[in-house]
Amino acid sequence: MTSVPGQSPLYERYASREMAAIFSPERRYGLWREMWIALAKAQADLGLPISAGDLAALDEAQDKLDWARVGELEKITRHDVVAHLRHFAEQAGAAGGKLHLGATSAFVTDNADLLLMREALEFLRGRIAGTVRALADFAARTESIPTLAFTHFQPAQLTTVGKRACLWIQDFLTDLADLQHLLSEFLCRGTKGTTGTQASYLTLFDGDHDKVKALDSSFAQNLGFSGSYPVTGQTYPRKQDSRILAVLSGIAQSSHKFGTDLRLLQGLGELEEPFDEDQVGSSAMAYKRNPVRAERMCSLARRLITDSLNGPLTAATQWLERSLDDSANRRLVMPEAFLTADALLSLAGGIAANLTVHEAVVRSHVDRELPFMASESLLMLGTMRGGDRQELHERLRVMSMETHEAVAQGGENDLVEKIAADPDFNLSDEDVAEALNARLFVGRAPEQVSEYLESTVEPALSQVQAIAPEKPRI
Repeated sequence: MTSVPGQSPLYERYASREMAAIFSPERRYGLWREMWIALAKAQADLGLPISAGDLAALDEAQDKLDWARVGELEKITRHDVVAHLRHFAEQAGAAGGKLHLGATSAFVTDNADLLLMREALEFLRGRIAGTVRALADFAARTESIPTLAFTHFQPAQLTTVGKRACLWIQDFLTDLADLQHLLSEFLCRGTKGTTGTQASYLTLFDGDHDKVKALDSSFAQNLGFSGSYPVTGQTYPRKQDSRILAVLSGIAQSSHKFGTDLRLLQGLGELEEPFDEDQVGSSAMAYKRNPVRAERMCSLARRLITDSLNGPLTAATQWLERSLDDSANRRLVMPEAFLTADALLSLAGGIAANLTVHEAVVRSHVDRELPFMASESLLMLGTMRGGDRQELHERLRVMSMETHEAVAQGGENDLVEKIAADPDFNLSDEDVAEALNARLFVGRAPEQVSEYLESTVEPALSQVQAIAPEKPRI
């Protein structure tokens, strides 16, 4: 279930060294040897003729994997598990004959894969928490800055910069909750034999069902799992891969939404992702400051979202107790999905921790649209000052249409000045100034931010050790 480092941009450019190490060949094939030794020790504890000397010999040979020898054996056998097994047995001497008793290839591959993916999920849990922490800090700093909200990417009522950030946070917290739930139910395949019936182990233990069950339980506990799947075919249920990929796809969806919003806002000049002192925005246009990190985040997210479809397709097409058409697919998809999710969260966290708000631009966009929003309040105020509501409404409609046309041609929004100059509205300068207070139009957005951070975000983060955002490798 591993690609070779150095042959994928995910290893070379995007994913962290920590995640790459989890899915490295050294880690995976080292785990295979740990699986074989753990099985032998559990079998010895339950009375099979595996001596302390045998176990010592296996331990002594564990870290002596010779890649060239494995390659030679795999050319002969055309079977990676058999090649590794024979090589380990060669190195362990007589104790090598006690390896893999009652097991099938899926014993080592599936149990090792599940352990690697559990470790990777735990790492991503910290990555999500780090991203949420950075966004929460940003939301707290900007909770009261009025900004123009958009629906259909058309100007709408005001919100605040911090409130918008809470929308991003909420997506990532959903991912965190899904990941936590998945980990709480994470099981290993255990010791189930060739087709999942445990027949081979029943033979080894002379028909003793209790010992067979004890072997399965002991092995799972030794790997740190709460248990194993109660029933399996030859492999663990491939729906588990679908569940895992669904969580990783969720991370990609959240990252893409964050990245897309930032790209739009940077295009408007309101927010800006970090831009290094010597960074080059364009090989032709030296003045450009492109949102390259957000663009990369969206690009990688699309790859992960589409790759996640392989999980359901594989689960749906498994034949009876198993077929092998899952193998090559999983070997590519599962590690790269984790590497991509890691790269996404590294980007998201790094961007969130270094966002710049151009408040003057934000304020100018608010000022351009605010008169239209304030017009209803001024209409009501003018009516209360003695004006005829229907007549004032018609005057306001005509002035609004004229102003819309002027703004569309690049002019200033002077709607409020027109209203103030109309004696029938009977408004003072103080009336107009108060109506144009942007904070009157953000509703409970600032309070929503502080309440959300306190009641939802902080309790969620208190349960997870956050991994601080790091500078992207490229």
